[in-house]
Amino acid sequence: MSRKSALRAALLTATILVTPAISGCASAYYGAMESFGMEKRDLLVERVVKAASAQEDAKEEFVSALDAFKAVVDVDGGELEATYNRLNASYESAEKEAERVRTRVKDVQIVSKDLFKEWRKELDQYSSASLRSSSERQLVETEQRYEELERRMLKASASMDPVLNVFKDRVLFLKHNLNSRAIASLEGEAAQIETDVSALIADMERSIAEADAFIKDMRGETA
Repeated sequence: MSRKSALRAALLTATILVTPAISGCASAYYGAMESFGMEKRDLLVERVVKAASAQEDAKEEFVSALDAFKAVVDVDGGELEATYNRLNASYESAEKEAERVRTRVKDVQIVSKDLFKEWRKELDQYSSASLRSSSERQLVETEQRYEELERRMLKASASMDPVLNVFKDRVLFLKHNLNSRAIASLEGEAAQIETDVSALIADMERSIAEADAFIKDMRGETA
């Protein structure tokens, strides 16, 4: 069995084990992963990678949704319903990607919390005071680095909601007013939405960059 297949089997086993007893889910999951050489630090890096990827995908969906919205102001009255359908599909896709980002960020938070808790507990196992002190300093530095990463991820995640609300309002407006007057009244909104999405994308790009730097640091890679 390949390592990838073994890991997949371990994940399935952990899922089966934890379903009846939520309180033991973390221990069962981490135990299964550790048996295949996946420590909490490896899981943290993996989840940061996934969170960054989800943010990248969400950024692309928001850009697509913005393009769909801007196209609305250029259509003929006979195309309104088809245009609404396209815009609504873009909104729903963006909303789905936004939820995926939130889930990925929560996954990162769960593993990081468990990793730091374990690390701090294991400090008491040192017999060497100097090694313990060095490890504790490293723990504090890593926690501080992670806190900045988490702050940026949460900021980027929170930035999605106002933009989604703006899109949802306009989609509903079109749904309830499928006529040329509704389209004309939206013309002035495109510039503001473009500004909002640009700010969101900037937040996401900063968060992605911070995630990349954190991943390199955790892997011991040079810049």
